[in-house]
Amino acid sequence: MHVISTGQQSPEELLGILEQIHPFTDYIHLREKTWTDHDWEKAMDSLTQRGIPSQKIIINQRIDIAHRMKAKGVQLTHQSIDPATAKHSYGHLRIGCSVHSVSEAVTAENSGADYLVYGHIFASASKPDLTPKGLQKLTNVTQNTSVPVIAIGGITPENTPDVLASGASGIAVLSGILLDPDPLEAIQRYQHQLHD
Repeated sequence: MHVISTGQQSPEELLGILEQIHPFTDYIHLREKTWTDHDWEKAMDSLTQRGIPSQKIIINQRIDIAHRMKAKGVQLTHQSIDPATAKHSYGHLRIGCSVHSVSEAVTAENSGADYLVYGHIFASASKPDLTPKGLQKLTNVTQNTSVPVIAIGGITPENTPDVLASGASGIAVLSGILLDPDPLEAIQRYQHQLHD
């Protein structure tokens, strides 16, 4: 269970929700493009004070922040340094890669990615103009790679079993949990499907 921040909440609001839900997550991805270095430091200090383990935290793109804050890992995109370079310089970090095709997935794995985030699987409010990849393409990715594949995009508790049946090792959710009126109840619905 990967929960990814939406960029639509204040640090205080986000951290308050994460404090509630972190026992039900495996990883929390902080994807906050507008945060300054000062914002990151404050947030990481606050996470620690709230009892959220740094070893659950994945930082998007900012490998320097992930290293400095002793996070679990970093999530790379096509705009980032390649996984091999990240591994060479920051071998202690778990390296994830966002991919959108079988060829990107294979390349990322061969470059040293520890896991892949693939999507978007279903129609998603955050990507209204892009055609969803669907379950068949997810299956193609999972069958052509050996590292864990985390599915993202439009995933609900109801369609989680189909995602797992397609070979995904887990799911990543943003608004389905963090923007739900009751995030704690929402994540428990997902967890019920993940462990049913």
